[in-house]
Amino acid sequence: MNILLVNHYAGSPVHGMEYRPFYLAREWVRLGHSVRILASAESHVRARQPDLLGRKSLEEVIEGVSYSWYRTPPYVGNGIGRVRNMASFVGWLYREGKRIADDFRPDVVIASSTYPMDIWPAHRIARMAGARLVYEVHDLWPLSPIELGGMPRWHPFIILVQIAEDYAYRHADSVVSMLPKVREYMESRGMAPHKLHIVPNGIDPAEWDSDFPPLEGDVKAVFKRFREEGFSIVGYAGAHGVANALDAFLEAAVLMAEERVVFMLVGNGPEKAVLQRQASAAGLRNVCFLDPVKKNQIPSLLKWFDVAYIGLQRQPLFRFGIAPNKLMDYMMAGCPVLMAIEAGNDPVGEAGCGLTVMPEDAGAIAKGIRTLLAMGEKQRNEMGRLARKYILQHHTYLVLARRFLEAVT
Repeated sequence: MNILLVNHYAGSPVHGMEYRPFYLAREWVRLGHSVRILASAESHVRARQPDLLGRKSLEEVIEGVSYSWYRTPPYVGNGIGRVRNMASFVGWLYREGKRIADDFRPDVVIASSTYPMDIWPAHRIARMAGARLVYEVHDLWPLSPIELGGMPRWHPFIILVQIAEDYAYRHADSVVSMLPKVREYMESRGMAPHKLHIVPNGIDPAEWDSDFPPLEGDVKAVFKRFREEGFSIVGYAGAHGVANALDAFLEAAVLMAEERVVFMLVGNGPEKAVLQRQASAAGLRNVCFLDPVKKNQIPSLLKWFDVAYIGLQRQPLFRFGIAPNKLMDYMMAGCPVLMAIEAGNDPVGEAGCGLTVMPEDAGAIAKGIRTLLAMGEKQRNEMGRLARKYILQHHTYLVLARRFLEAVT
């Protein structure tokens, strides 16, 4: 089967995030299918952009997955520059549509670019090739920019996005969602009930079962020192942004300042300097900020955590559920998890691998940490075992790739 995956922001092991398109595509290739990914050469989430060498487009094969990169205008932030970038990519899909349909002859066309406007050229390609059309939902647009970004419903961009989303639900043969609690909303926008399939985020077990490099230098020394001094380590690894609500994490550190618990924040982001000033102003000696580690060192990093923390701001949008990659990493590493997120689903509770508390509540976070640490190492290790078992059963990309194919064929 020939699978065409349209994802503006698709990444790869060479280019960085986002990884889901590559991991699914690689599994489909291993299952005997042919996969081509159509992506923009400019993406704000990639660590490295593809080098088109002055050309307007580039064909590339990475671990058996074919990529077509299209030149689009660079942009910064979420303003008009990003909209122009989206329009440029959608324009490429229209111009290249007939050639792609004739040359690649897809059996399945997947529109998966976060924003839904790629559904129009994807539908056109699917019609020309006689292929099934799939709409994959990462985040609900336009609800995300409305509820998280504060954009009004009457804004011309929001109206355009709403038209595209409704079109996708009506015309796609299948709808695949990473978010688990979306049925009622999607049906209200015109989706027939039989179309919906849930395929969440996942992990590649090979990245966890191989010989991964150990932590080195100052990072390892910091962890080792606190461990030798008898401290329990509550760790957070990931982006330091407003949405991550790490100010509440630091406020919990204030409440636990006299206890032998250290709060480790590993990563980077726009709020890191603010958080460091907050910790300094509070005179917190039980908080340590560390630079990000390489992706292949994440397993070695997480082995040091007695409790792994994940939190998000309280947002109505989370009523549709969550599927954070960071949580998948914590669970695969066998960490007991403290999750401070209010959402339509509770993956930590489902797996039995930790505790879920109210978000942005320092008292609840501190209480959750104390509860987990009081359980003792044996009980926390059992939580970690259940976490890893749950991921291997439900969230490996081989499992998800097969589930995706069952949903769309």
